Amino acid sequence: MELASDSAIYVAGHRGLVGSALWRQLEQEGFTRLIGRTHEELDLLDAAAVRAFYAREQPELVFVAAARVGGIHANNTRPAEFLFENLQIQNHLIDGAWRAGVRKLLFLGSSCIYPRLAPQPLREECLLTGPLEPTNQWYAIAKIAGLKLCQAYRRQYGCRFIGAMPTNLYGPNDNYDREAAHVLPALIRRFHEAKLAGAPAVTCWGTGAPLREFLHVDDLARACVFLMRHYEAEPFINVGSGSEISIKDLAELVRRVVGFAGRIQWDPSRPDGTPRKFMDSSRLFALGWKPRIDLETGLRSVYEDFQQRVAGVT
Repeated sequence: MELASDSAIYVAGHRGLVGSALWRQLEQEGFTRLIGRTHEELDLLDAAAVRAFYAREQPELVFVAAARVGGIHANNTRPAEFLFENLQIQNHLIDGAWRAGVRKLLFLGSSCIYPRLAPQPLREECLLTGPLEPTNQWYAIAKIAGLKLCQAYRRQYGCRFIGAMPTNLYGPNDNYDREAAHVLPALIRRFHEAKLAGAPAVTCWGTGAPLREFLHVDDLARACVFLMRHYEAEPFINVGSGSEISIKDLAELVRRVVGFAGRIQWDPSRPDGTPRKFMDSSRLFALGWKPRIDLETGLRSVYEDFQQRVAGVT
């Protein structure tokens, strides 16, 4: 698909981790008509407001990067919010795009949509073949519904709506909240604060045994623009880094990057989450896209961002 530099492009969730990376990538590629709205400017839970926005702005392309997100604790303690609000947000954005005649839409899901014990690496065909991970099933069900809604609008109305499933993400503008952060930003904050306090040890949740894959959000943004240009099929497509690391090794890497001199101790009474989440991204790689940012390089840049933006130090 040809994207003109003056194409009107709406990035839903443009202030978040993924949306801000998409915005940066689109600017770097020379797009000049980017559309973004903060929550105060447009409440995505308000269907009428979303329809009015679409009618007024008439975007040609839409990236759906808006969602209520959080880690294990947030998903476990606020299941109604995670299910209801994500369903509403994506319903309004997808249906509104169809009504407004949007040329193409890319919906972003999450690797948590896959069954907890699905065969590894996770292939797109594994969707709905087994039970979900209980600690994040509410978010997963909403994301599965968003994928299926895009496919339904394709089949019934001929919409060019596609889905991309990123693996675990990290990067600038991440959420470092103590209650809602995902594992990597949570580790960065915990080790940084322990370093400042001169603590002898940091306690991490679980056993450290689970395996995870991480992708820098700038790589995801490149992949999303690539897919908007080159991907037209109904099946959603995985977006991963192609490598994985144990949570134990990740904690050691973060400890080294942050410069925390103490030890790491593990609390096995806390949940581990899914034992392994490694995505098969071979379909995307076969199209000619590959990630560029290795984990340690990405972590060092993210820690600098954390210090400047969150910790208030240089």
